[in-house]
Amino acid sequence: MPRRLPPLSSLRLFEAAGRHQSFKLAAAELSVTPSAVSHGIVGLEQSLGVELFIREPRGLSLTPAGADYLTYVSKAFSLLETGTQRLPNQRENRTIAVSCAPTLASRWLLPRLHGFRARWPDINVTVDTSQRLVGFPADGFDFAIRMSRAPTAGTCWTRLFGEQLVPVCSPAYRDSLLDANGTMDLRRATLIHVNPASEDWQAWLDAAHIAGIASSGGLRFDTIQLAFEAASAGLGVALGRRPLVDSDLASGALVEIGPEVICAQTAYWLVSAAGADHRPDLSGFRQWLLSEAEAFEDSASAAVSIP
Repeated sequence: MPRRLPPLSSLRLFEAAGRHQSFKLAAAELSVTPSAVSHGIVGLEQSLGVELFIREPRGLSLTPAGADYLTYVSKAFSLLETGTQRLPNQRENRTIAVSCAPTLASRWLLPRLHGFRARWPDINVTVDTSQRLVGFPADGFDFAIRMSRAPTAGTCWTRLFGEQLVPVCSPAYRDSLLDANGTMDLRRATLIHVNPASEDWQAWLDAAHIAGIASSGGLRFDTIQLAFEAASAGLGVALGRRPLVDSDLASGALVEIGPEVICAQTAYWLVSAAGADHRPDLSGFRQWLLSEAEAFEDSASAAVSIP
């Protein structure tokens, strides 16, 4: 039996009116009259047998049933828009939408994007760094880059590369940690922590088999970027995460003080909906990103002293 759904035109009127909480504003957006919006929604309410709006002299508001229904209708239109944009014949203004943590986006992805643009100059790339949970395909993203110990069911996960962990600080702070014999003494250091990090100082100390250092004290920040800036300012020793710290090491703002480089248990993964690379541009982006990740991991593997 075919599904009995309200007319798409009525749902469009309802979605606009519900979003604006106004028949007048909905009419202006859809280039119709407020009367047409009102009559269309009355017809929708009669068809559904449910009152969707409370109409009062001071304004318009959704009923509880209307607010609930608007959530589903809005998602349905969003899916339709996303699906239409992803059709193979939608050649104009093609865009690849990527969700990525801000530090990884600025320090690893952004410096490499020119390589993709050189190969695909007509493809636009949108990078979202809000770190919100991404639903495929409802949120309109093609890919997400996430850090995890293992893939999560329901989406397609491809490993990009792991992080290497090494203590870093400013050159002047490093000199202050040297004892009379010129030996580095981490026990004298202020440790800089990143609160959201799943692997922090205790993980590094355990993997490096270093005892006698209290890992709980020191300074704490909510982003890796702030931790690196604090270390550059001479406030202490941060746990550098390669590749995120590579630009600071290259510029000399930070230096490695070792004694060990540790492989993190977590890794960066490229996440997408199953079959998301059916478009040539999406397939090209995936292959380009995997190639960049492989080249980076090959170059970084020599710096790891503990597997």
